[in-house]
Amino acid sequence: MQAPSVGGVRLPKGSGETIRLARGASLTDFADKINANPASLVQVLFHLGEMVTATQSVSDEVLELLGTEMNYVVQVVSPEEEDRELLDSFSISYGEDEGDEDDLEVRPPVVTVMGHVDHGKTRLLDTIRKTNVIETEAGGITQHIGAYQVATELEGHERLITFIDTPGHEAFTAMRARGAKSTDIAVIVVAADDGVMPQTVEAINHAQAADVPIVVAVNKIDKEGANPAKIRQQLTEYGLVAEEYGGDTMFVDISARQNINIEQLLEAILLTADAALDLRANPNMDAQGVTIEGHLDRGRGPVATVLVQRGTLRVGDSIVAGDASGRVRRMVDEYGEDIDEAYPSRPVQVIGLTSVPGAGDTFLVVDEDRVARQIADRRRARERNAELASRRKRVSLEDLDAALKETSQLNLIIKGDNSGTVEALEDALMKIEVGDEVELRVIHRGVGGITEGDINLAIADNVIVLGFNVRAEGKATELANREGVEIRYYTVIYQAIEEIEAALKGMLKPEFEEVELGRAEVREVFKSSRVGTIAGCLVMSGEIRRNARGRLLRDNVVIAENLPISSLRRFKDDVVEVREGFECGFTLGNYSDIKVGDVVETFEMREKPRV
Repeated sequence: MQAPSVGGVRLPKGSGETIRLARGASLTDFADKINANPASLVQVLFHLGEMVTATQSVSDEVLELLGTEMNYVVQVVSPEEEDRELLDSFSISYGEDEGDEDDLEVRPPVVTVMGHVDHGKTRLLDTIRKTNVIETEAGGITQHIGAYQVATELEGHERLITFIDTPGHEAFTAMRARGAKSTDIAVIVVAADDGVMPQTVEAINHAQAADVPIVVAVNKIDKEGANPAKIRQQLTEYGLVAEEYGGDTMFVDISARQNINIEQLLEAILLTADAALDLRANPNMDAQGVTIEGHLDRGRGPVATVLVQRGTLRVGDSIVAGDASGRVRRMVDEYGEDIDEAYPSRPVQVIGLTSVPGAGDTFLVVDEDRVARQIADRRRARERNAELASRRKRVSLEDLDAALKETSQLNLIIKGDNSGTVEALEDALMKIEVGDEVELRVIHRGVGGITEGDINLAIADNVIVLGFNVRAEGKATELANREGVEIRYYTVIYQAIEEIEAALKGMLKPEFEEVELGRAEVREVFKSSRVGTIAGCLVMSGEIRRNARGRLLRDNVVIAENLPISSLRRFKDDVVEVREGFECGFTLGNYSDIKVGDVVETFEMREKPRV
């Protein structure tokens, strides 16, 4: 059966069957699925108003448009599904424990600490693990995430709890969402003297969306003006009702600074875990888990902080984490000590990967290095295609003319100290809205210092380089200075966002608005061979200013627009302006059709400030 001709192109027509395509697939991939010629699909899309090459990664919308036209149901496979299918092809199951019920053993709860900026999250974790990290944080804000395991006692038994620390800045929404997905219990920190803030609500929403139990830590109870009862009342609006009010959420009043009730908070976490969750995992299988953080260490190479969720991770294992692969050469715990094995719920730093994985990437142990490399290569290709598809700006025949016109674009290269920071900074910058006239484009991002390669890329594409908690290497600095490449260094994310937003607004073409200056009524009209037609006027309101623009109204109808106010005089004197209630005479450029009773309305165009 032949499809109706589309612009002279005849193709096999589907009968409503489903075609599964990966995100960022090309027309060649589509053609392979339906045994068609890719060039024909290019023609079909051209007649539908879309210009796409056969090998170009295209967006979900274009794939679905083509499917509808050819009577196919196009199902764009999500990254998670595609990853699952990829692992299935290697006979690897991810996300579930192997073995029987007897193989499962109790594991420590994984806790994510969330809350508003400056409500004491980092101070609380600092107090819990008896170390001091807050002084190294720029501006007192956690710039990257880490994980720590602490021991406490409950009913005479020593129990372990794993804490994941998430950054407090609002730009890290995606990171906190991921943290909630890899966690068992969320601790929401609220300052007793401040109350529920927007990021507090956002943290609650993340925890509730991930369906994890919540423990509320009401911090800063030692400060003047602290009102823990008010916090309990405010949180009832978000479905968190304290146990003392008949609810099922445990609230603990604490002071992280004064070390008040910290043990009670740990006890509340364990009690909540025991009551609401069945925390068990099989330690006798190949390890699987999630990457918490990745960074590039000058001496050790790529370093990934991973959380083992099931199985046991051992030195010597072949692993794949996101699009990075390698062999575990060394494992280090949160105290910098080497360990040989990491059991479920244990956070460790892994050394031996070939590249830096992204925060939130899954990791798993495979049989051999070759399999790890193959999985990593396929993931990398998939992510590259999806990225190309999402970044491609759709150009239709209707707006081709506009697309060919020059548009302002700010190109950036982002380098940071770890993958989570880089991703979060890019995410925050891409959300800056300054209109359609200016476009922000991140052409490269990476972990580690700024290299000569980054500078060479910046030279080619006229790019600004952003370094977040990293510096340029020696030769890179010399090259940047020689070629005039701008490198901007930041240690606090607020500053980076503000400066880039200011730069984008500076690239906008100025907007002008009309500001009315005054109105004058024509009382007499004089003819002069030297200066032309002179309007003798009485200023009714505002002021008449020389060199302003004016419009002539007759019976409230605009007769002439944009006329210059010239030769402004009061009696025989040349003046710059004449105010309300005074008489004056002026000409409207070369315009001569002026009558008694006409009204001249003057205005000027002022630049409108961008908000």
